[in-house]
Amino acid sequence: MTRGFPARTTLVRCLLLAATSAGAIIADAAAAQVLLASNDVVPAGVPADTGAATVEDGGADVIVTARRREERAQDVPVSLSVVSNAQLGIRGDYRLDQVQQLVPSLQVFSFNPRNTNINIRGLGSNVALTNDGLENGVGVYIDNVYYGRVGQSQFDLVDLDRVEVLRGPQGTLFGKNTTAGAINISSRLPQFDWHGDAQADAGNYDYRQVRGSLTGPLIDGLAAFRLSAAYTSRDGFLYDTTTRARVHDYENVTVRGQLLLTPATGLTIRVIGDWGQQDQSCCINLPVATFARYDNGTAIANTFTQRVGRFAGYTPLPIDPFARRTDANSPFQANMDTWGVSGQVDYDLGGAAITSVTAVRQWNWFPRNDSDLTALSINLQNHILNFQRQFSQELRLASTGTHTVDWQLGVYYFRQVVRGYSTSEYGADAPAALFPADDRNVATIAASGLLTAGFSDPHTKSAAVFGQATWHLTPALSLTGGLRYTHEDKWGSYASKRVFAQPTTGLTQAQIARVNAIRAALAPIQAFAVDTKDDSLSGLVTLGWKPSADALLYATYSRGAKSPGLNLTNIPGGVDPVVRPETVDNYEIGLKSQLFDRRVTLSLAAYQTNVRDYQTTIVQQLVGTNNYVNYIANIPAVRSRGFEADLAVRATDWLNLTASVAHTDATYREYPNGPTPVEALNPTATSPGGTPARDFAGQPLAGVPRWSASVGGDVTQRFAGDAAEGYVHADWSYRSSYYTVASNSRYGLVPGYGIVNARAGVRLGRDGRYDLSVWARNLFDKDYFQTLNVLNYGLVSAILGDPRTYGATLKARF
Repeated sequence: MTRGFPARTTLVRCLLLAATSAGAIIADAAAAQVLLASNDVVPAGVPADTGAATVEDGGADVIVTARRREERAQDVPVSLSVVSNAQLGIRGDYRLDQVQQLVPSLQVFSFNPRNTNINIRGLGSNVALTNDGLENGVGVYIDNVYYGRVGQSQFDLVDLDRVEVLRGPQGTLFGKNTTAGAINISSRLPQFDWHGDAQADAGNYDYRQVRGSLTGPLIDGLAAFRLSAAYTSRDGFLYDTTTRARVHDYENVTVRGQLLLTPATGLTIRVIGDWGQQDQSCCINLPVATFARYDNGTAIANTFTQRVGRFAGYTPLPIDPFARRTDANSPFQANMDTWGVSGQVDYDLGGAAITSVTAVRQWNWFPRNDSDLTALSINLQNHILNFQRQFSQELRLASTGTHTVDWQLGVYYFRQVVRGYSTSEYGADAPAALFPADDRNVATIAASGLLTAGFSDPHTKSAAVFGQATWHLTPALSLTGGLRYTHEDKWGSYASKRVFAQPTTGLTQAQIARVNAIRAALAPIQAFAVDTKDDSLSGLVTLGWKPSADALLYATYSRGAKSPGLNLTNIPGGVDPVVRPETVDNYEIGLKSQLFDRRVTLSLAAYQTNVRDYQTTIVQQLVGTNNYVNYIANIPAVRSRGFEADLAVRATDWLNLTASVAHTDATYREYPNGPTPVEALNPTATSPGGTPARDFAGQPLAGVPRWSASVGGDVTQRFAGDAAEGYVHADWSYRSSYYTVASNSRYGLVPGYGIVNARAGVRLGRDGRYDLSVWARNLFDKDYFQTLNVLNYGLVSAILGDPRTYGATLKARF
């Protein structure tokens, strides 16, 4: 299925521009002189639209809702990072994967939007492909709504207020149980004063972006709205010599509308609707290297070089990934759309408040892949379409104000189904490429045109009761405890069928047997159904001590639990369709402090996380082919330990500095049947090094850099009689080397890299109403890999990091 932007995209662009222009006209007509939304005044009962997350003049507080109430970040005994809309805006960050450059303990990398991995402290998801029957250990919440699939969070984010990254299990405060952490994203609230903002960007690779937001009253004091939209497009970073077109392009449209009602004192109702669509000619791997022998010197059978060499008249492109060229001939794309509606009701009962959050969401995924990475017709299709639907209901009752005991109780219900439609198709070149030793007629009948379809439908029903209370033993000492009970039902089925295969008329019985063996290796046929239930108990205990108003020491023990997973795919014999639950024990100590009149903010944390029955996705390649089976398994024991430090300094009135560093030591502690790297996977060897499994104890988890860091600086200076302000921003982010293949093959080790971004501009007017800037991302055009992939026929391929991009931005606020 191929999807492109329909004609409505032009309409959406026009509506976006019209809304932006209308916002300016209305705001000027109303003579609204308002500041940033984070400073707007709202009626009693309406939560403030907060967002300051840096040390500002006078040491302004960073307000977060990590514990479902507004608090100073420095008073929360939780390891967290807060990124404000101002920080995101000056960097030009509007996607979740860009946030990681500011939060070193967060790792986001992607094979494509569906197969995106989000890890916190090395835990959360496996480096392999996404499996619909497995949940991520990192929960993503947008405006209090849990997003069931990672792909739902890969659209451009609009009208952000802040992003909070919480580390460790978070089941006693958040609706869905998470074992590795949570990303809590908040958008700006509707306001009862007219306010509009608009932004236009242009850059190289024909980069274009338009963003706008308009908010104001519908009924004075009773109803307000906010309408936000964004459109982004960019030409591709790669060139396809076969189609003569630029690929790895990007086009995204997102619209978000909010309605805020205040029908009675203490009662607020917030209704949010959003829609997004994204199209990309993505994601193609580029060849990086080839190898022809196993480590013991034995030649690899049917290598990549041998395969492409059999086709007279075809010369593959030179292996030079950073030439950014491909000759893929089959269509490939990464298209998706989403929409959702949520309603949040907050009612102040006096001494306590009740909150209800109801949401429905859907996400549709339309991919295509050229997995042979050449202009040959070997693999024509190898992908899975997804149609995800979810419903959630959360109800919380929490104390308000500050008491000897602050508490919260909650119940949560979540239901999800992910329908998957897989397709596998082999072309006319598959027989010669994959089965050169077979009789050509037999191989052709077996493989050429072979088309297989599969269907899966994992269902989840989850219900939970949770609560947390903080007992203020003294003004300086507090004890927090929380518990969560979760019951989950999971069920689903998987079936595959052969849609087309050439007839075997005229073949001998021996030849027919070989045809069937080839087809079973390329696309096995299976059908089964499975269901499971699980009950789990999790919780936390935290002791916090404030020796002074600007210092906090804390120690935490938390237990997290993840429900069973379902293997709804082709699975090898002996693999259980049900994957056991995962449990996590997390130990942490931390310090939060502010010094020198709050001009210096320092946070330190050290932790150890022990995981039993770690759930992970296994990719098992079939020897002699480039096909694989993708299933879930448990690893007996995993450990992640390390430390983190975050520093923010307002050195002078015109200079702000930030720095963060994370050290993550994430290793398998018990994994006797770990995968053997391709270079040691000699199918003819009898020694342990030639078997498909090896003891993985002590090996690092894939996808986890041991060191990550970020450094940033902002310089501002007013001039022209204080009527204008110039500014310069620069930041550097670093990741040390990490594996992106589950076997830790040395060919799959991504080298460490550092990226520099910069922006310089001028703001006009005392309130900075107009802002013109120039910017560059990856300023020094660093060549780096996002992921490396190692295939068992001696080919190493990669998804590349973005090259240098640059452009200009114009912003206006009214």
